Amino acid sequence: MSFHEGERRGELGAMVAELEPGDPRRVGRYRITGRLGAGGMGRVFLGRSPGGRLVAVKVVRAELADDPGFRARFAREVAAARKVTGLFTAALVDADPDAATPWLATAYVPGSALDEAVAARGPWPVASVRALGAGLAEALEAIHTVGLVHRDLKPSNVLIAPDGPRVVDFGISVAVEATALTRTGVVVGTPGFMAPEQLTGAAVTPATDVFALGAVLTYAATGTGPFGAGSAQSLNFRIAYEEPDLTRLPAPGLEIIGRCLAKEPAERPTVAAVLAELAAEEAEFDDHPPTAVDRQAGWRPQQPTPASTVPPPSTPPAPPPTRTVSRAAASTSRPAAAARAAAALRAAIVMVVAAQFLPIAYGLSVVNTPDDLYWMAPLLGALSVSTCALVLWLQSRGGSAPVPTWARVLHGVVSTVVTALALLLVPLFFTGGDLGSVGAGGWCLMLVGVPLFYSVYQLSPARLRK
Repeated sequence: MSFHEGERRGELGAMVAELEPGDPRRVGRYRITGRLGAGGMGRVFLGRSPGGRLVAVKVVRAELADDPGFRARFAREVAAARKVTGLFTAALVDADPDAATPWLATAYVPGSALDEAVAARGPWPVASVRALGAGLAEALEAIHTVGLVHRDLKPSNVLIAPDGPRVVDFGISVAVEATALTRTGVVVGTPGFMAPEQLTGAAVTPATDVFALGAVLTYAATGTGPFGAGSAQSLNFRIAYEEPDLTRLPAPGLEIIGRCLAKEPAERPTVAAVLAELAAEEAEFDDHPPTAVDRQAGWRPQQPTPASTVPPPSTPPAPPPTRTVSRAAASTSRPAAAARAAAALRAAIVMVVAAQFLPIAYGLSVVNTPDDLYWMAPLLGALSVSTCALVLWLQSRGGSAPVPTWARVLHGVVSTVVTALALLLVPLFFTGGDLGSVGAGGWCLMLVGVPLFYSVYQLSPARLRK
């Protein structure tokens, strides 16, 4: 089990950010060397054990740590997760549920997440998807054996290691889910990858993970989930009432995906049945059994790897269709878009504040001439500064998570209103039809729409998904 929860993953060094002033330098016996990211449950750090082993250390959020019910559930799930020994899971190596701030440490997996791998290299070929599915099914089998249900299997919770996939973030999600339900009554999960029974509040069983497995394999094979894209509400509606779109699935070889996505849990195959069908290809090897080198070289689409002493296979698999975006660009596009949005938001705040004090026209400013229509300038300033500051706060609070839809919509509406009203003031700045009378404050007010709309563009789901 690992808790990298949506933050950027990649090769060691490319994905680790420097520690921030408030970050811990030691958790338990682990020396913290970098920041891996943040998620709904807490922050994730790269740690090093006294013996030099790298681990991913998850530190629980303070508000969850203060909930006695969460602590009890967390302790139970940690105890169960310690028993998971599957080859395709990241092992829990240490934890302290009773610490002032509960934490756990899992084996560090040097590899990108499935969503990053697909973004960088495009949809996977059938053989690689089948190998991926077999590994994930084996991981789920190990998780279910100890009485756990993952509940949130999705592309960002699948890490692509050289010798096979690793399922992460299993088990503890039930503690978070129960706490959230107690507090807010909302459903915890990822839109597009939740099973229908999660949306209706019905019992969650191993069949729930089978549904998510079908959705994840569809994503790997086509580059999109079986229910498309859109808002959480639209995705949830399609999951509950519409059939999945599997028209882009290559055939033959992946027919079991459709059965995994059955609405009724009883109609889905068991994890053992999925594993048996997807592993059937093992019999097609030549006279020798597959070796570690075979699996390492051929289970995933071909991609650049560091120099190795292992010779390449004689007939490497053909690479899947590539996209114009490079692997490096794909792994940084989302945080880069968010950083550009933050810069635009700060620029908008500076321009709005400057417009209140710099001369708007005729040497007059809002501060020394509050009459006429200049009172509109501080109103526009208050509106735009409020939403800009709100979005910046949500960005800092949410780490790598995207800004919530409601905040993006509010910011877009306010940006439109502010820009429209600011342009209505333009005639007031003219004398004799020329722009010479417009002061620096007037220009700031007239042009503030540029950084405002640039931030709206950079915060759009289309930009953050690229």
